[in-house]
Amino acid sequence: MTSYSNSRAMLMNVDARTRLAGSNRMELLLFTLGTEEMFGINVFKVREVTDMTPVTVVPNLSARIEGVVSLRGNVIPVIALARWFGGDASGSKTMMVTEISCHTQGFLVNEVDRIVRVDWDKVHPVSASMTSANNLVLAYTELADGKLVSILDIEQVLADVHGQPEMPVLTPVSFSGAQVLFADDSLVARQRIVRVLDGIGVRYQQANNGAEAWEILQSMAASAQADGVPVRNNLNLVLTDAEMPEMDGYVLTQRIKSDPRFAGIPVVMHSSLSSDANRAMGKSVGVDAYVPKFDPAMLADTLRPLLESRVV
Repeated sequence: MTSYSNSRAMLMNVDARTRLAGSNRMELLLFTLGTEEMFGINVFKVREVTDMTPVTVVPNLSARIEGVVSLRGNVIPVIALARWFGGDASGSKTMMVTEISCHTQGFLVNEVDRIVRVDWDKVHPVSASMTSANNLVLAYTELADGKLVSILDIEQVLADVHGQPEMPVLTPVSFSGAQVLFADDSLVARQRIVRVLDGIGVRYQQANNGAEAWEILQSMAASAQADGVPVRNNLNLVLTDAEMPEMDGYVLTQRIKSDPRFAGIPVVMHSSLSSDANRAMGKSVGVDAYVPKFDPAMLADTLRPLLESRVV
């Protein structure tokens, strides 16, 4: 197993990781929950790995939260991931401190293993027949040694902990007929995006990952060419997650921005990777705006002016 000091040193190597933007690759921190199964989380979501410290139980917290710990002057909630799989959290001696959607929390795990680099086209969504009982495994990948790694739907975990964000009263866009294509591999994220798009009164198509979104865009481009009109006449904006199986949002953005058929169509990246480094990665591939998940008012306020500026 990787020592905590070495893990922290690897996690801090942000510059090398930002160069992954557009390569359709990511790095996973591997960990275990007391079973034979190996799990992975995107390194960019992990601020540090540390030994478990005593947890303080606080009244009125979600039953899903073990308590809180004080870490470097900040009080953060602690979530024992083993409990989500019906396991025993007593063996959880390691804490991954994560920053996800502008929130910091600690996830208790048994052990961290190592960091591996994987190709997104080798990451496969979980099919209906493979879906776990609690629907927390989003995708899987196979390592060079044949070991399968399950990638958790962390957004679903946090949604179960914190519940749905309060939905504000949203102002519709000032013209009818606006159309958005959005791509996200998380069911809970897609549901929340739909609520915002319905709230601002726009039509939409949705895709489960970047590869599916690119296929839809190719079909739109072929249809527009047959009609002799620009694609932007029928599509006003693309909204994409960053992390997605098969093709991530960075590669999808690069393809859109480098293809003259999609000229004039803004791309907004909507991601739980909320650090400055991830914003820089989005900017490097040409996104027009970067919105951390999940603030419905912020998402609506970002989309509305971009849509209204694209009136044909």
